[in-house]
Parts: sequence; C-alpha cells; structure tokens
Amino acid sequence: MADIQGYIMLLIIWLVSLILVRTIFSKTRAKSRLPPSPMALPIIGHLHLLAPIPHQALHKLSTKHGALMHIRLGSVPCVVASSPEMAKEFLKTHESSFSNRPITAAVDYLTYGSADFSFAPYGPYWKFMKKICMSELLNGRMLDQFLPVRAEELRRFLKLMERKASRSEKVDVGGELVRLTNNIVSRMTMNRTCSDNEDEAEEVRKLVEATAELTGQFNLSDFIWFCKNLDLQGMKKKLKHVRDTFDSMMDKIIKEHEDARKRKDDNRVKDLLDILLDTSEDENSEMRLTSENIKAFILDIFAAGTDTSAVTIEWALSELINHPDLMEKAREEMDIVVGKKRLVKESDISNLPYLQAVVKETLRLHPTGPMIVRESSQDCTVGGYEIPAKTRLFVNVWGIGRDPNHWDNPLEFRPERFIEGGGKSQIDVRGQHFHLLPFGSGRRSCPGTTMALQVVQTSLAAVIQCFDWKVDGRDGKVDMKEGPGLTLPRAHPLMCVPILRLNPFPSSSYI
Repeated sequence: MADIQGYIMLLIIWLVSLILVRTIFSKTRAKSRLPPSPMALPIIGHLHLLAPIPHQALHKLSTKHGALMHIRLGSVPCVVASSPEMAKEFLKTHESSFSNRPITAAVDYLTYGSADFSFAPYGPYWKFMKKICMSELLNGRMLDQFLPVRAEELRRFLKLMERKASRSEKVDVGGELVRLTNNIVSRMTMNRTCSDNEDEAEEVRKLVEATAELTGQFNLSDFIWFCKNLDLQGMKKKLKHVRDTFDSMMDKIIKEHEDARKRKDDNRVKDLLDILLDTSEDENSEMRLTSENIKAFILDIFAAGTDTSAVTIEWALSELINHPDLMEKAREEMDIVVGKKRLVKESDISNLPYLQAVVKETLRLHPTGPMIVRESSQDCTVGGYEIPAKTRLFVNVWGIGRDPNHWDNPLEFRPERFIEGGGKSQIDVRGQHFHLLPFGSGRRSCPGTTMALQVVQTSLAAVIQCFDWKVDGRDGKVDMKEGPGLTLPRAHPLMCVPILRLNPFPSSSYI
C-alpha cells in the first residue's frame, strides 16, 4: 500500500511538473559526456521506469541502452552497470572512487545516524569495524565455536518438519526458514534462543521484517529535492516505532550481558555482543565503540543474516521441486556421501559438489542482493564517460547473472554448469569473478559470506535429504514470480506438505 501511495505521489508531481517545465531535455545534458540514457521526465527523471521491480526494469533498459547507462532518479544522478566488464570497472579498477554507500533517510534514522558498519562512510571507523569483523566477530574460530548452535537450531527445524509430515500438514516453508535463521543469528549474536520465548521471537522477526520493508520502501524525500523535509508518506512515525522498539529490546539485552560479565561466569560462552562490549571497554582500543555503534551493528547482523539466507534456501528448494530430475541427482549424491542413517553435517559439504553447484546456480538466478549500490566520492572517468562525484551506482547483479554473453541458456536452472567440465566450475561466489556477485566484491563485500554459505548449504542439504515436498496445484509446480523488496523475496510464499523420506528419522547424531 505504501508503495502505491508513493507512485500516486509521483504521478501528482509529474502532472504538476508538466505545467511548470516546458522542456524535457536540459541543454547542458547534450554537452556532457555522460553514458547513454533513456528519455527522462521533468522533476521525477526516470523514476517512473523502475516499476514494479527495479532490477528487472533496469535489466530491460540495459538491453536497449547498453551495459553502462545514466539515469536520474528525481534529483539524484545515477549510473547502472549491467555487465561483468562494467562491474569490474566500478568495483575493482575504480573501487577507491566507489567505496561509499548512499544513505537514505530510513537507513540514517534506523542506524543512529549511520553509526553502523554496513552504511558507515569509508574511513577510519569503517576500517576499524572491518578489522574487528574479520579478526574477531566472523572469523573461523568464532564460526567453529557456534557450530553446535547452528546444528541444534537446524535439528529443531527438522523435528518441526517431521511433526508436520506426520500430520500431512501444509507448511509456509519460507516463514519457518526465517525462524531458523533468526534463531541462529540471535544465539550467535546475543546468546539468546528466541525459540524459548515466542513473544520475543515474534518481536525480533517483526523488527527484522519492518526494517527490511522501511529501508527498501520508495521514499519521495530521498529523490525529490523539494520533498526532502516533508513526510508525505508518513514514514517518520513508522521509523520511530521500529527504532524505539529495537532500542528497548537492545537496552535490556545489553544490561543482561553487562550484569553477567560482572559475575565473571567462566562457563559462559562469549557471543558477538560480548566482543563488541569488550571493544567498547578497552581503553587501549584505537576506537571506542558507543552504545549506538553496538546497537546499529547488531541491527546490521540481523538484517543481513536472517532474511537473506532463508530466501536463498527457499529459492533453491523451489527450483529443485520444479526440476525433480535435479532433486534426484542431489539426493543420489547425498545418499552416497552421507547415507540414510545419519543427518548431514557441515563437514560433509566439501564432499557434496553437486549440492554446492545447486547453491551457486540459485545465487546466480536469485541473488538475495539483486543490486549492489554505491556512491562516487569524487569525479572519475569510466569507460570513456565522465562520472561526477555524488553519483549513485547500481550494479545489476541479477541482470549480470542472466547475461547471454557469459552464460549459456541463462534463464535455465542448470547446476551442471558449475560441475567439473561444465564450463564454469572455477567460478566462485566471493567476488573474484564478476560474472557472479551475490555477496558483492572488494572492500565492501559481505563479511558474513562464509557463515551464510554454511547455513544455506547445510540447511538445504538437510531438507533435501530428509523430506519430499508436495506442492498444491494441478502440475505440482512452484510459481517462481519475484516480489518487490531488498532481498529478492518470492511473490508468493512456498507452501508445501513435507513427506518424510528417511524412516526411521535419524536421531540427534547431527553434531
């Protein structure tokens, strides 16, 4: 509804602009050396061309205007890169000019004035937090330490599916996967299991959902200069409610952690919040973290680690249900490597190349970050075109994954392309190959890639190993339409009846 209101506002502004502005093209535009551009409208520029789903609309425009094009979203100048070559130009060759992320009104408010890590400007604070992330928060030692947590929550999810299967009960698979990933992130971050407190669990899930919705919602004040100080869509009240609720929850959790730290309980396992509190109390630290820094970072972890992993698993399962021959291949590999008497482990994944290929192919066609967004910090020249400072960059990861110049039969779901002899077996997802950028590339790539892959690959392996999935409908096919949003949600939830495949169901020998 909020998006519809936004587009209605755009229509009104456009109609007014037709009266106020008598020409579409600026004379100065012809003299500039900007990339090719579609025809723009007064005031709103190209905003009307982005509906209903921006990455799809931009991909369609790129087929006409080229792999590098210039657009104007209201008063915000932008460039769009839609090929691996152009992505490499911006994210590697000119990385120093595009190391900042643009700040929207919603992001700035929810992150306490960009006190977080994800949207902090490139500089000393961001470098310090990146170092903490890689050396303390998301390194191999910490991930190994929380292996039992991930295993326990996955086992809890599988037992729930087993109960649903015994009653032939339909399940909102995506919703339950969000619960799974939310519980994992909650326990790793704050040593709390939301499963034991359904009220708190529901509160956290709603906060994550509201944060994704508000930060992904079109906001006139971000793009139309004379709307900057106006709240025509009533977002301020929604943002205040979300931040106040998050504030209250985090103040309570931080106090509990501080009390526990005073008791010096040696048996207590340190979580990510403990490490952040250690850093904030360290007088010798090169930077002292404030409570706002800590809260904003925790919000980053929840926003980046909950919905994204769940959506990837949901898309992968949807593709396999629609391709039963590929599902069978994945199961045959699982039966050979793991067998049917125990549950798959994280340590099995390295011996399951076809499963890894399924995840890669899912990330190619359904990247949870369909566009990488940056902002230029200085004037630069890319591909022979002049890109001014403060120009917003969109790298269309979704479109690049469908580029027929680099992918055979790009719209076909075919994991075999990533298997030895398939032509793309050496391509990795960690940002070194610009044909496949689900986690970004360079200094601002996702620091949680390893953790995300562990959760996604092991969870997908388990749902393939343990269950068949029955879908309603005459042909038993899953609708693969995308919905609007930051993390590439499905237009319709994946509703399935799980059917127990392993009987008897393996016991708790998972870890």
